[in-house]
Amino acid sequence: MPQAVLALGTAAVTASGWVWYVPALADLRAGADRPRSRRNAAAACVIGWSTAGIDAVLLLLAEAWWISCAAAVAGVLVTVGLRIRAVVQRRGEAREAARQWRELAGPSLLPPVVDRTRYVVAVLVGTGLTAAAVTAVARSAAGFEDTADRLAAVTAPAAVLGLFLTLAVAYTRLARRRAGTEGAPPPRRGGAGSP
Repeated sequence: MPQAVLALGTAAVTASGWVWYVPALADLRAGADRPRSRRNAAAACVIGWSTAGIDAVLLLLAEAWWISCAAAVAGVLVTVGLRIRAVVQRRGEAREAARQWRELAGPSLLPPVVDRTRYVVAVLVGTGLTAAAVTAVARSAAGFEDTADRLAAVTAPAAVLGLFLTLAVAYTRLARRRAGTEGAPPPRRGGAGSP
């Protein structure tokens, strides 16, 4: 593949990534108004997308592949390092906030329960979409002999996706039942004196 085509593709992807790096730039501009972990995550995002943009330019200007590869590897290493640092700082900030709330609330209040249901549901839906796509590609690669093959090429991926969506719904209901919140009214906001 010519370097110009790869450079054009990289530039197009970088331009379309504005939905990530523009909010990250806003977080960086906010400065001390944002937590340190969020600023480091924003810096990682901006450096990652800048690396892609710089790589697009290097693919056009440099004839040797190793120059653009070296720039990409350096950018990825800095991005990953900042992202890991942001995760570590976020955990520290969460521990500090929990400690402060415990001191403020006293021993009578229990710490909030962390609900990981949405992560499990996201993994189930993502796995279902991937499995459905793989099934569709496999059925298409096998070829179509008659109408039954065409019908199977449509229904097999839909059935796979339906199975994973059913698992996601079942897990959500099971998690709600375990928490005892199914059918319960939402908790009131505020303290005892709130309306």
